[in-house]
Amino acid sequence: MTISAPLAGLVADISQARLQARPVNWPPNVPADLPAAYAAALAVRSERIAAGEKAAGYKVGFTNRTIWPRYGVYAPIWGTVWQSTLSRVDAGGQNVGVVSLAGLCEPRIEPEIVFGLRAAPVPGCTLTQLVDAIDWIAHGFEIVHTHFSGWKFSAAQAVADEGLHGRLLVGRPVELPRGTAPDLLAQALSGIRLKLYGDGVLKDEGTGANVLDGPLQALLHFVNELRALPGAPLLQAGDVITTGTLTDAWPVLPGQTWHTELEGSGPVAGQLKGLSVRLD
Repeated sequence: MTISAPLAGLVADISQARLQARPVNWPPNVPADLPAAYAAALAVRSERIAAGEKAAGYKVGFTNRTIWPRYGVYAPIWGTVWQSTLSRVDAGGQNVGVVSLAGLCEPRIEPEIVFGLRAAPVPGCTLTQLVDAIDWIAHGFEIVHTHFSGWKFSAAQAVADEGLHGRLLVGRPVELPRGTAPDLLAQALSGIRLKLYGDGVLKDEGTGANVLDGPLQALLHFVNELRALPGAPLLQAGDVITTGTLTDAWPVLPGQTWHTELEGSGPVAGQLKGLSVRLD
């Protein structure tokens, strides 16, 4: 892919910041807008794939409207999740995982709802068509981070910074039964209630409705709106998609243990369990 000299400079800055775990120092108007930011992020994605990395799916960020004023970002964004940044709990054990913070800058933890695709949703899909494309649903933790000091950035900068994705831990998945009523699933996931604990101390509470009225609605927005971007890669079977934090994002340090208590009822939501992660 041929890119302009200014865009090449952004791509180089992003790549070096990730590899060296150091901040970037861009002025507030760089990138100039979201199209330029996504062009930079997609160029970085292409470079990483060319270097041998394998994409595992996508993260959707800033779906939680309650935290928009805190970060100055007022619309959802998306970025790539990699095989190297994705981990899963032991399917045969407890809903517990370990995640390394090595190489991350100012990491924070986000409790989320994660989807696995059985098939690629059709373009402009309805809610029913989207549900037909889902294989499983899980509770997960995303570790987000930023190369902008103090978490001060524009929406365009968050996009260019690979969507702020650091790590993703996926808890035990619950298979979505074929023929599940889309409206009942949307209602069930919207009604999830979650408590987030850090080293045993209650830090925050949230609900599924915080993310664009519900995780399924957030997924539909991603599929039909965010992916209309020119050059966006096609979705495919096996993709993992995480849909945004139900609480605020909380700073984390190596040695900590974070866990959630999750309550839900109805399709799938009633089967999801709390998740625990030890940070190394």
